Amino acid sequence: MEKHRGFPGRLPGTDFQFVLRRANKDGATPLVARTRYPDRRPPDKRADAGFMQALWEHFGTGPFVRGNLDAGRLSWLFGREVIAAEDPFDPASYEALLQINVDVARQSFPDIFDGSMK
Repeated sequence: MEKHRGFPGRLPGTDFQFVLRRANKDGATPLVARTRYPDRRPPDKRADAGFMQALWEHFGTGPFVRGNLDAGRLSWLFGREVIAAEDPFDPASYEALLQINVDVARQSFPDIFDGSMK
């Protein structure tokens, strides 16, 4: 499992985890596209935005290996803002390649891409 050095471990000041410390001995948790309903709690929305910002700052537009990125947090973005960058795609692999879908991410998180979010 590739560890993304320099990637934030969690959303500052919260317990929202962004990365794993070690690989699961039973294999990677599969990524699934989770539905984000409009009535989600504000802290959950901030965690999504913080994670998206970290992905953007760390990886930009290029493909990246899933590695030690948290499957639960990725699943809130998977299939929309974060998409598979390879075919066939294995959602239960730490080596799976992902990529930011910039057009969709820009619509979902405009503050990140227009530079007003810090």
